[in-house]
Amino acid sequence: METEMVRIFFYGLFMDESLLASKGISPSKSTVGYVSNFRLRIGRRATLVPNEGFRAYGVVMALRADDVKALYSSESVADYVAEPVSVSLTDGTVEPAVCYNLPEHLIDGANADYARSLLILAKSLGFPDDYLQQIREQIV
Repeated sequence: METEMVRIFFYGLFMDESLLASKGISPSKSTVGYVSNFRLRIGRRATLVPNEGFRAYGVVMALRADDVKALYSSESVADYVAEPVSVSLTDGTVEPAVCYNLPEHLIDGANADYARSLLILAKSLGFPDDYLQQIREQIV
């Protein structure tokens, strides 16, 4: 029986395919892109918040629907909510995907270690300097 594949836009540490592999998840068709009118916010974990004029960079990946369900059943991300987004890819096309975000009223704290790890990952993915600066500003 074939499992449904879902396109997910990751913007935090789940962009790291080796991290997903360590959880038994094998993504495919990974592509760098961004969503418009969202800004990255790092509390204890990362989330995207609506913010006109900003771009949040990440990676779109195809995952099995049951892997996505298992990934977001973990206690640390169980409060994240799926929402549809349009991702602008590096080739100029726009693709629909699902993005998991933490509701704004649940964003709290700070996590400098997370922000530092995300900065390293974002650099390795070739994200623009102005976006890397937004991450740097959240290392507190």
